[in-house]
Amino acid sequence: MTRILFRNAQVVLADSVPVASVLVEDGRIIDVDASATAAADRVIDCDGLHLMPGVIDDQVHFREPGLTHKEDLETASRACAAGGVTSFLEMPNTKPPAITVEGVRAKESIAAQKSRVNYGFYIGATPDNVAELNAATDVPGIKIFIGSSTGNLLVDEQAALERIFAETTLPICAHCEDETTVRANAARLAGTTDITDHSRIRDENAAVIATRRATDLARRHKHRFHVLHVSTAAELPLLADPSPYLTAEICLHHVFFNVDDYPRLGSRIQMNPSIKTKADNDGLWQALLDGTIQVIATDHAPHTLDEKAKPYPESPSGLPAVENSLALMLDRVTAGRCTINQVASWMSDAPARVWGIVGKGRIEAGYDADLVLVDMQQQRTIRDEEQHTKTRWSPWHGETLTGWPVATFVGGTQVWSSQAGFDETFRGSKLRFDHSRGGYWGTMDGIGPAQ
Repeated sequence: MTRILFRNAQVVLADSVPVASVLVEDGRIIDVDASATAAADRVIDCDGLHLMPGVIDDQVHFREPGLTHKEDLETASRACAAGGVTSFLEMPNTKPPAITVEGVRAKESIAAQKSRVNYGFYIGATPDNVAELNAATDVPGIKIFIGSSTGNLLVDEQAALERIFAETTLPICAHCEDETTVRANAARLAGTTDITDHSRIRDENAAVIATRRATDLARRHKHRFHVLHVSTAAELPLLADPSPYLTAEICLHHVFFNVDDYPRLGSRIQMNPSIKTKADNDGLWQALLDGTIQVIATDHAPHTLDEKAKPYPESPSGLPAVENSLALMLDRVTAGRCTINQVASWMSDAPARVWGIVGKGRIEAGYDADLVLVDMQQQRTIRDEEQHTKTRWSPWHGETLTGWPVATFVGGTQVWSSQAGFDETFRGSKLRFDHSRGGYWGTMDGIGPAQ
């Protein structure tokens, strides 16, 4: 047995931040109020540091297989570790897309060899793969693209959507932008090379129509559904009516950037769904604070700077974010915009509960020791050239933040620290999913350890 004692840390629990010592044995937390002199093989002095549950990013695009010139599971997971992200859930729109059980298992096999952190992979829906969706086990859920996507992943016909919601049991998430609206706007603005038109083509109406359609399906079929990357305040009334079937998330770019930033950042903030207005920034932030939205994710989707430099609309949508997401939120804690407990809820506990990720998301006895040590006094400036993501850039280049992760632990193993760098030998594990526990609304006290 291996024991680690995190001594005298400011421990981020669900509703408090006591100074305590946390004891870990063989990768699992066994005591959150241990004696400061408890016997251990390694003692980590955490005086002045916060100990948080590791971040779970439930929406990433790590590009492997098929697009590894942009990113791969090794470079992306290193970026995760350096950013305090201990688990990720990756989307199916790779090449080939993960639309079969075999395709998902192939990605898990690559991750087992490459990933520095824990991993899970969604299975993608097509208009005619319900049998594969029902055959999938031990995956976080089903991803539907209700809006433009690659290959045959677009599911826009109502009959196909009804079939997926009616005939499958895994929780579903979706990219919600109405294809008809997007195409009509694109036709109206045909020939534009103005990057700001991206937010006119993928406008508020496209998001609202698709989100209304998807949430109606979820309510009628009583099927658990998670709205990905809510981008506009106009979607919030569709989520405000409490439902045991609905959860939602925001991504950081939809809170930190708006259309006024296009002249400064151009295609670096070109995203699908698009960046919206300052009023939308404020509305989404308030929705986090009041609980209308439960999860923060990144939609990490890197492209090379050469690709992003192409004239619009040839420039692709997507940006890298995993290694700065926690620091961006800790900076908001420093600014008094939220509490560190709320950050842990939005980025760790809530995604674990939404997707039934066993033993993750909290610092409690019995949970896995996926942990992040944070220095809330540390100031650092985000620099393109210092990024671990393969594309080596960030839309937040030049931003100075206060509050940074300084060490990341996966299953009790230190996989990265600001002083020692990476553990090059460690590999993360496939996440365990238990959808029978009821999702977010059925696990108010956390998803809990393995039963």
